[in-house]
Amino acid sequence: MRLGLCKMANCLAAVAFGIVSAGFSATFAQGPNYDESKVPCYELPELLVSECGIEINTPEAWKNIRRPEILKQFQKTMFGKYPEADLSKLKFEEISSYDKFLDGKATVKTVRVYFNAPEKTPKMDLMVVVPNNRSGAVPAFLMPNFQGNHTTTDDPNIPAFFAEGSTHNRGKAPEEVRGIAKSRWAYDKIIAAGYAIVTVFYEEIDPDFDDGFQNGVHPLFTNFSLQNGDYPATISAWAWGLSRALDCLETIPEIDAEKVIVLGHSRLGKTALWCGANDERFAAVVSNDSGCGGAALSRREFGETVKKINTTFPHWFCANFHEYGDCVNALPIDEHELIALIAPRPVYVASATEDLWADPKGEFLSALNAEPVYRLFELEGLGVDEQPDPDEPVGTYIRYHLRTGKHDVTDFDWEQYIKFANFVFSAK
Repeated sequence: MRLGLCKMANCLAAVAFGIVSAGFSATFAQGPNYDESKVPCYELPELLVSECGIEINTPEAWKNIRRPEILKQFQKTMFGKYPEADLSKLKFEEISSYDKFLDGKATVKTVRVYFNAPEKTPKMDLMVVVPNNRSGAVPAFLMPNFQGNHTTTDDPNIPAFFAEGSTHNRGKAPEEVRGIAKSRWAYDKIIAAGYAIVTVFYEEIDPDFDDGFQNGVHPLFTNFSLQNGDYPATISAWAWGLSRALDCLETIPEIDAEKVIVLGHSRLGKTALWCGANDERFAAVVSNDSGCGGAALSRREFGETVKKINTTFPHWFCANFHEYGDCVNALPIDEHELIALIAPRPVYVASATEDLWADPKGEFLSALNAEPVYRLFELEGLGVDEQPDPDEPVGTYIRYHLRTGKHDVTDFDWEQYIKFANFVFSAK
């Protein structure tokens, strides 16, 4: 198993003093570590050896033995069980349509998803943007947003609203923030490339604060006990909501629902990975700057750590994950396995040079250490062993780039994701 960089002297000293299992958390109590020489020694969990010691050397053994084990471990240890609810109560309703978006290049539909019909709440509104110049159904990106659909564009024809209980934009009217996040949404490039783009305000699925899992879609999850350490946490709820968005897209004739890529940035990059791991209907997955609890290896303790993320955002992950803040090496899983759960579907991991909090090198190493599963399927991975230079994308079925800049989604990122989509759908 490949390991992250660790000086042998540090490793031997750690073993001698018996502190490796503690993950060196105490070393960085004064602040985040951004020094590669201080990354603790670690060994990643075995990817291709089952819990009872069986060597996994065929795609069938991966699918039938190892993959279910790893998925169950992530549910038990990190995200909580994947939610279950009565899908017979889903209802979809088109509430608006506007065919002059982007100077007439695209049509925007707002499609409301009721999770528990005939009850009107909880619900979410999908903003579905499809190219007008198309023949038949088109592939799509599904990417949730942070502040409301109307913040992704300054077009006044897009309905503006806030979710009840939202933690964003408090004290501001919807029109005050229209278009505030438009730089992250390359609608022109996406539509010109022949793709649809679908977005939804993530807090419509579940509010982004620690409310004891009482709001949003959580009350629908009746088969789980809040007292259990693996109760589905908020990231699981968001991921489940994106699967319900795909249910809706299956009913929209303009969308080819078998060709949908789920994409997320930051905490929603974590969500996209977890969604894609559980819902194999998604054709591919993109993680943009997802960091700790997403694409970055937890054991590196570089930038944001397991302890820090669980302290700051206690609702994102299940209660069991909180037990590993001071002993990350005791985790039975790490994020290379989360990426491997996407196989054999293509996956893209992206980082940014100034986003050290998200540990770009740890994100690259996760992608690199997921390669053995893709090789089982005779699929090419990154094609390199060292993190590439900035703005130099690498890879085939596993792709990676380190973009110059900060924690964000930029036109450069979208250009790579469009190329990725071209590959994904030309290869099928």
